[in-house]
Amino acid sequence: MMAHTMEEMKATPDFRLARSGRFLVAELLRPHSVLSTSVRGGGRQDSLRYLVNHQSCEGAGHRERYEMISEMGQEGYHDSACAEIGLDPAAVAMMGTAANMNYAALVDAAHEGLCVMAVVTAGVRGNATCAGDPSGWCETAEGWRKVEQAGTINTMLLMNRPLTEGALARAVVTMTEAKSAALQRLAVRSRYSPDVATGTGTDQYCLAAASTGARPLTSSGPHVMLGELIGRAVRDATMEALRWQNGLEPSETRGLFHALGWIGLKEATFFDDIAGRLTGRELELLRSNGKPVIYEPLVAASAYAVAAVLDRVRYGTLPAGAASEALRQQAALMAANLAAKPENWPEYRRALVRAEPEHARELVLDAIALGWSSKWK
Repeated sequence: MMAHTMEEMKATPDFRLARSGRFLVAELLRPHSVLSTSVRGGGRQDSLRYLVNHQSCEGAGHRERYEMISEMGQEGYHDSACAEIGLDPAAVAMMGTAANMNYAALVDAAHEGLCVMAVVTAGVRGNATCAGDPSGWCETAEGWRKVEQAGTINTMLLMNRPLTEGALARAVVTMTEAKSAALQRLAVRSRYSPDVATGTGTDQYCLAAASTGARPLTSSGPHVMLGELIGRAVRDATMEALRWQNGLEPSETRGLFHALGWIGLKEATFFDDIAGRLTGRELELLRSNGKPVIYEPLVAASAYAVAAVLDRVRYGTLPAGAASEALRQQAALMAANLAAKPENWPEYRRALVRAEPEHARELVLDAIALGWSSKWK
């Protein structure tokens, strides 16, 4: 048993989930097939008794922890962290993160006795990536070499039925797709490219399927019930974890900076950037009423339309020759929406001259200024 006093969060005949300070522990009460990214006990294992997620450092500037972990080495740190909560290191699959364990999200999904539970901690503010982004490190025969980060999505997935080896492996794919679906719903962009994020550069998982008591299930893809349950549980738990850790939720993502921050539209510099486009009184009024402008639903709709045009041109869906006119149309709609004067759309379209994709940031600032300055005229 675990040495520390633990707060029980969930108990079933298969596992007991508990939390103590920086640690979240799932104790497996009967044999499970485990697949994980753990440094020790990682890969495919049948003898593990504990799945652990823990906060190993703060999200930014925690140099002392980084140096300590580097000195110990990953396996040494695994042993040290296990000792901190009184667990045998050989019996543990472990994940580490900067996320707070109090923000862990638990989501159950069940159908006719088949039960899945996802336990997720997540942060994407500093480390969101899209598969295929430029990397920062390369592992060589001599060790790690830097090619050049706070953010990690850690997923603990527990299932109450045995799975075949193939189904266990496929469950990882379904789980990963569900995580990416959550980021897609929240319109999270990569920090390393213009693309929508599919995860972070440090994501980890521990997946456990009870290995006794029933015939093994042979499939875990989205076309079968197990895949549906995995997808729903992981997607919803990831979204809930991001709501607590990063304040990300659907209504919050309508903001202008969330939609277009990736093209350089930043809250910290917004008023300075737009100042030259407005009179002193217009700028003063905008500063006093910034939130209603930044979160205006129809302005947000136009902002996402601008983002979609830029994406589709970059991916080759739309020809480059159509980009400027497509962007000008959406920017004019943004101005009309902000001014609450849809009838003025043709006038705004004529006024917005700079509309090339490489000047998208300036185009959006022009549109906001145009709509704001004409709203009360």
